[in-house]
Amino acid sequence: MGILRRLIAKGDVNGIPLAECAITEYLEVTPGAARRSGLRLIQDDVLKQRDAVIGDRRELAETVNAYIEPMLTRR
Repeated sequence: MGILRRLIAKGDVNGIPLAECAITEYLEVTPGAARRSGLRLIQDDVLKQRDAVIGDRRELAETVNAYIEPMLTRR
């Protein structure tokens, strides 16, 4: 979550691949039974970040959330 927080705080869209990589790495190292709840926690944090920022930062948070959302529905 720390990486995602820093990327959102920066608001640089070039950070999107890094955010995706961080989420993918989380999924790879987390046991299957814990993935959904962990993703939900990450999503909650991203949404809190989104609600606390404006402009590019908010757009980046929304993009990260859009990346997470389908993972929650298919798992």
